[in-house]
Amino acid sequence: MKQRFSSLDVQVIAHELSNKLTSLRLSNAYDLSSRIFLLKFHKPDHREQLLIESGFRCHLTSFSRATAAAPSGFISKLRKFLKTRRVTSVSQIGTDRIIELQFSDGQYRLYLEFYAAGNIVLTDAELNVLALLRNVNEGAEHEQVRVGLKYNLTLRQNYAGVPELTQQRVKEGLQKSIDRQSSEDASGKKTKKKKQNVLRQALAVSLPEFPPMLIDHALHVKNFDPESKPDDILNREERLEELLDVLKEAQNVIQEITSREKATGYIIGKWRQNVSGKRDEIERNNIDPERGDVIYDDFHPFKPRQFANDSAAVFLEFEGFNNTVDEFFSSIEGQKLKSRLQEREDTAKRKIDHARQAHEQRIQGLQQVQEIHVRKAQAIEANLDRVTEATAALNGLIAQGMDWIEIDRLIERERTRNNAVAQMIQVPLKLYENTATLLLAEYEDELDEGGDITDSDPSESDEEDTNTKKPKADDKRLAVDIDLALSAWSNARQYYDQKKTAAVKEERTSQASAKALKSTEAKVAKDLKQGLRQEKEVLRPVRKQLWFEKFIYFVSSDGYLVLAGKDAQQSEILYKRYLKKGDVYVHADLEGSTSVIILNNSSDPTAPISPSTLSQAGTLAVATSSAWDSKAIMSAWWANADQVSKLASTGDVLVPGKFHIKGEKSYLPPAQLLLGFAVIFQISEDSVVNHRRHRVQDESGVANSEKTLVDENRPDDEESSERVDGERDDTEEDEDDFPDTDPKNEEDDDFPDTELKAGGDEEEFPDTELQIQSEDEGGEDDSRARPANPLQTDVPESREQDAVDDYVKDENSSHRDEDSQNTDITGDHLHGQDASSAKRHLSAHQRRLLKKGQTSEHSTPDLSDVESEIAPINSSQPGTKSKPASKPLVRGKRGKNKKLTSKYADQDEEDRELALQILGSKAGQDKAREEEAAKQQRQKASEEAKQRRREQHERAQKQGRDREEARIRKLEEDAGREGVAEDENDDDTARDLTLLNTLTLGPHPADTLLAAIPVCAPWSALGRAKYRVKLQPGSVKKGKAVREILGGWMAQAGQRRNVDEKGDDMEKFWPKEVELLKAWKEAEVLGVIPVKSVRVMGNQAASKGNAKGSGKGGGRGGRGSKRAR
Repeated sequence: MKQRFSSLDVQVIAHELSNKLTSLRLSNAYDLSSRIFLLKFHKPDHREQLLIESGFRCHLTSFSRATAAAPSGFISKLRKFLKTRRVTSVSQIGTDRIIELQFSDGQYRLYLEFYAAGNIVLTDAELNVLALLRNVNEGAEHEQVRVGLKYNLTLRQNYAGVPELTQQRVKEGLQKSIDRQSSEDASGKKTKKKKQNVLRQALAVSLPEFPPMLIDHALHVKNFDPESKPDDILNREERLEELLDVLKEAQNVIQEITSREKATGYIIGKWRQNVSGKRDEIERNNIDPERGDVIYDDFHPFKPRQFANDSAAVFLEFEGFNNTVDEFFSSIEGQKLKSRLQEREDTAKRKIDHARQAHEQRIQGLQQVQEIHVRKAQAIEANLDRVTEATAALNGLIAQGMDWIEIDRLIERERTRNNAVAQMIQVPLKLYENTATLLLAEYEDELDEGGDITDSDPSESDEEDTNTKKPKADDKRLAVDIDLALSAWSNARQYYDQKKTAAVKEERTSQASAKALKSTEAKVAKDLKQGLRQEKEVLRPVRKQLWFEKFIYFVSSDGYLVLAGKDAQQSEILYKRYLKKGDVYVHADLEGSTSVIILNNSSDPTAPISPSTLSQAGTLAVATSSAWDSKAIMSAWWANADQVSKLASTGDVLVPGKFHIKGEKSYLPPAQLLLGFAVIFQISEDSVVNHRRHRVQDESGVANSEKTLVDENRPDDEESSERVDGERDDTEEDEDDFPDTDPKNEEDDDFPDTELKAGGDEEEFPDTELQIQSEDEGGEDDSRARPANPLQTDVPESREQDAVDDYVKDENSSHRDEDSQNTDITGDHLHGQDASSAKRHLSAHQRRLLKKGQTSEHSTPDLSDVESEIAPINSSQPGTKSKPASKPLVRGKRGKNKKLTSKYADQDEEDRELALQILGSKAGQDKAREEEAAKQQRQKASEEAKQRRREQHERAQKQGRDREEARIRKLEEDAGREGVAEDENDDDTARDLTLLNTLTLGPHPADTLLAAIPVCAPWSALGRAKYRVKLQPGSVKKGKAVREILGGWMAQAGQRRNVDEKGDDMEKFWPKEVELLKAWKEAEVLGVIPVKSVRVMGNQAASKGNAKGSGKGGGRGGRGSKRAR
């Protein structure tokens, strides 16, 4: 069996990986085992999985595999360097079995080695080893490889290029083979078997670009004898030319394989022994055999000619060599997994059988004890006289004081004399227990022996002859222990009592053993379940998700596809990519409510949506809001696609997830908080004829229903212009003024009244914000006509505008107060507070002069020194008012100041600076100036940042307005073109909508099931579902709920009475359905449920038949009910 790649396999795989993986990003890397790894690549709407087994294989896989719980050190390094990086190149190194994956234009390189023990090496652009799977020491045929060293590529096969195929090159290769063979013969080494395929081996060694199997294929294509000797070919020129043609044929095969984007792969296998009858049918009808009918043996990117005439060989053809290798190894791996799982189950069964056998042995042992006790009691009763005689004889000997050993000898002597009592006593005696073992005949044996005795009574010699002829092996007497202190009747009663005791013990042991057996079975089942959980699951194909499965989705009861965004970004994608003319936008004025769109029929976009579909979409919008947790029944509303816009009334572009509604909204009836979890089956195109789409076609009825809904539930909102879904007021931080920028701890007070809010806080505002702009200015406010909604977070426009105006007034007044405060601090402060404090320190003379309006000559001291120090500080603060130079002095300081003035009269400015520096006073002033300069620098940087944000905001707003205007123009242009495809994306969407015909909730017995898709939808949309479970608001986390639902279905499917093997009963499980459900993974199903906590109601599979008698209590008729009475 082939286990590793050849050089041609590596070349073909590298060629296909280059077409598949280039431009994809590495999303993650995982451990499957110590040698097998899984790399996941992705780009929008495209995912690939690369499986790598070091030294053996590397291919894309379509099967899901269980990964390790924690990454290894090597995988951690790969994640560190390569995660999220784009693959830019995949190629083979020369003709060697090495594949190179380049990431980020060669910034990182990953080398996969498929020879010897194999290796995986990660290097940087200079080929410095950053991480590797295993360290390699230096040897005769390889260099040392470890972290920090250079990864040398120059020693690889044909690294500089493949040499040209010439006759001289072939000659040299054959000559080397001859020389090598002669050297081996000269050394005297004896080969165990005769060498075969010498020519093929010689060519494969000298021409490494051609693998041996390809050379053999080319030899058979050209009818060249594979058993030709190299020396014979060298001696004949025409044979050499023929061999060169053979190699050119092999070269053409390689060029043909690599010229195609996908190479056709072939798996060579053999039929299994148990499918002989099926084999004839497959060969007669020329159909492909199933996977389990063939034992895989080899795989190649070409069909080997050497196996064409082999009747035992089976060829399986696959599109793409990656698919071929994946099928080959995955089949072998799956068989190994199945065998391991089967081995675990067999081991568990053996444990249970062993416990059951031990239980039966204990019960059987107690029953045997009872039986033997009864037999011994009956034997005593049948031999009362002999037992009494033997007991009396032994008691007499003991009473005489005879030694116990002498008593045994006496009994032996009496046996030789044919003493009947001595022959009944078995030695040695148990006199230390005061017991003796007597050999007693049972009742039936006694009767037989009695008859023989009467016949031989007349002659004593005849009796002796009879005794001598009777062998000892025929002695069927029963050994019974007799208590010498008790009579024969008492000994028999003692055995009967022991039998009763053993019977009681048997009953107790039976009950305890039954409990122990159940406990053992439960423990073994638990260990088996845990072991199976630890064991890797059986390989199952990965289902390719449909394009709408990344959103919240369901198909309404009338066949419309309904989509909702899981977050603001997805809501934005739905608006930009999928919301077209004729579609409907559904929302609810509730916190947390998501944006829901209903995709109309692409063939007739003007057809109205059915009321039931609108109601179901409204139920989904309400269920995703806070109404689900509070269990409040609320209403949703809908609007046409042309009413939804990204431009606010001011012309600004709203942040992602927020929309404007122009015109009036149509309110729906209150939505019932009831969802359902169900299974949608994807069927083949041929099975579509078995189903009929239930799409509403009566447009007049739909229009009338919609009009009724509007008249009953829609208030007059001609002039409504309001915000919904937790709109924030304008007292947010300044960074929210630019929602399309990413400020970091910056302030912006220039836009306090902007209407744009940032939508990044998902915990406070996870919902989508809408602004409704009215076209009619003469009507009343919509919020006045609607009843009060306890969950509605929006406010009427008038009150909202009043709040905004009040906020603006408060901001302006706060700015004015701040300016006045700054003015007081810089100017009037000294004339106010300091003047009053200085007034308390004036002398009486000065106060009298102040009352008369006069000033004293010495009222203002000489403060030239102080002024000189304050001046540079004031000059360094532009825009602030200078403080007064003079300040009233405290009493007693005037004389001191005069002395200081006279003392430092001759001191110049330089001396003053030096003195201040020595005293340390200059340092404080310098520090203050530095702090002030730093503050001004920060203010300047903040102003520049705000300016950049303002410009970025304006650019984003302009781009958003341009996009929105282009979208509106495109919709208007497309409105006049009916039946014409809008663009390539719209063509894809319309084509994908045709997939709805292949989706069904209730499969037909004649359907071909392809996949099972989980869905969570309003309960009213799942009326025809075969597998469905009702979900209500509750406290159970959705992860636990999913496990409960799937576990319940699998438990029911495990009962044979619930499974229809033929697949005809619509109310039972079908084997194909169970197989598709087992392929689900819990993580994939969790994302389908749009709420956090639920309450599971009625967990049954088939909604019709299996619903009978389900649930706790099983309905009425139990104990104490009227029916039971």
